[in-house]
Order: sequence, then C-alpha cells, then structure tokens
Amino acid sequence: MKFSILLFLFVFTAFTGIVWAQTAPLVLWENGAPNAVGKEPQDIPTITPFYAPKDKATGAAILVLPGGGYSRLSDVKEGSAVAEWLNSLGISAFVLKYRLGPRYNQPNQLLDAARALRMIRARAKEWNLDEKRLGILGFSAGGHLASTLATHFDAGKPDAADAIERVSSRPDLHILIYPVITMGDFTHAGSKRNLLGENPSAELIRLYSNELQVTSETPPAFLVHTTTDTAVPVENSLQYAAALRRAKVPFELHIYERGPHGFGLAPNDPILATWAARCADWLGVQGFTKAKSATTAK
Repeated sequence: MKFSILLFLFVFTAFTGIVWAQTAPLVLWENGAPNAVGKEPQDIPTITPFYAPKDKATGAAILVLPGGGYSRLSDVKEGSAVAEWLNSLGISAFVLKYRLGPRYNQPNQLLDAARALRMIRARAKEWNLDEKRLGILGFSAGGHLASTLATHFDAGKPDAADAIERVSSRPDLHILIYPVITMGDFTHAGSKRNLLGENPSAELIRLYSNELQVTSETPPAFLVHTTTDTAVPVENSLQYAAALRRAKVPFELHIYERGPHGFGLAPNDPILATWAARCADWLGVQGFTKAKSATTAK
C-alpha cells in the first residue's frame, strides 16, 4: 500500500510539475511538552510543514492528524501523502506527530493538537498564511483528535508569557475521514483504551464523546465514512452529523456503501478516491482554495 501511494504521488508530480516543499519538523515546545515523561522522540510532539508551491498558494493551511488507534501514527498514507494532496490545491499543510498511548493518555493529545494550531496561527504572518483560514483534518483516531479540538478549543490566554499561548486554538473548519467520534457505544475499543486508560470514569467518557460536545461555536465540518467499516462503525459519523445539525453547524457528509477502514486517499479504489475531489469542492466553498484577496471580499 505504501508503495502504491508513493507511486501515485511520483506520477502526479511528473505530469503536473508540482514539487512539494516539505521542511524539517518543528518542535512544539522548546523546553519540553507538558507532562512529558522523558526526552525520547515519542515524548516530543512536532509538526512537519509542507508549504504549498508559491505560484499556487492560497494562504490557507490545514493541520493533518494521522490515525493509528492512539498507539501509532499512519504518517505516510494519512500524513505526508495527504499533505501533498493539499499542496496540489494550493493549501499548505502541517503533519502533527502527537503523543500516543499507553505512554500518554488524555489530555496530552489534545494539548499537542491545540499547541500545533496555535503555533501555526501565531506564526501565520511569518509563513505567509491567513490566520483566519486554518483547518484541521484527521483520520480514524486522528479524526477523534480533530473533532476533540473542534469541540474543546479555547480562545487562548492574553496574558501568557508565551506568545503562542495567547492565540485561539479554534480551527476554522474540520475534516473527518472515517473518524472515531464517541467513547460510548460504537467506539473503537483500542482508541478508547489508549486515550482514556483502562477504567475511565463516566464523566471522562462523556467529555471525550464528541457527539455530545458540539455547540453552535463548532466550526464547519466535512465527513467521510463507509457503511462496511468494521473497525470504526459508521454510527460515529452519523451521530456527529446529527449533533452538528442540531447545533445548526454547517456540514457535508459523504457515506459510501462499501469500503474498508483506513483507505486514506484510496489510490487503488476509483470510487472511494472520489472523496478527495468532493472535499476539494467543499474547501472551495469555504474559501480555502482561493487567494486571500478573493476571500476577504466574501
């Protein structure tokens, strides 16, 4: 699968002439992450920037959260490959390496995602980005983390000594691909255990069941799932969409009749692969594929 994705990207690059600008990972906290238990790579959350080509860049950016059940990261199929697809739309991308269970439980994953979005927003001018067009995209457990940030963000701390902590962690939109949403019925047991621990309280289960945390302040959403997903049941997306509907939050939901869990950009499935084009259309509606001068008049 990894070979087919890399081959797809090679062929796409050869025919389009697009070269993506990946740079070295950036450490989120220079003096160590909160609650860090060591100084090994798994203790150091980072973001890897993939800047859109200058001749295509719209100024929008998306933070990409790979899945992996909160125990590993699918950092090619649901990370770098997705970042390069976003670059082809003129959108810069940042792939998050967040801390994982069982070494780390909540709230550390949310702290990492929030810090990553704050960093991008705080440094938007330096990186030629629009601080008002910053989204988040997550797959599977990464989708749970994305929906957690979309429902548990805060405005920042204006008096913080750290300039990054002064800005909001709210994404301007979120994209959820076969996401884990709930920690109740229909959850993914491994993700729940790695995030919440072995015997979480009812209060903690409710707090991280994001279908119960949607408000009118939750940003617009785009969701994709299949009815035959046996790892993360489609009810996760259906329940979240229903919550968005009740809160009058704009959303777009695509349910495919057939398909496995974990298909990423689905380079070997011409039907499932159409989700990326539908998502690109939606990003256009949200103003992410237009230059800043075109969106400011909106």
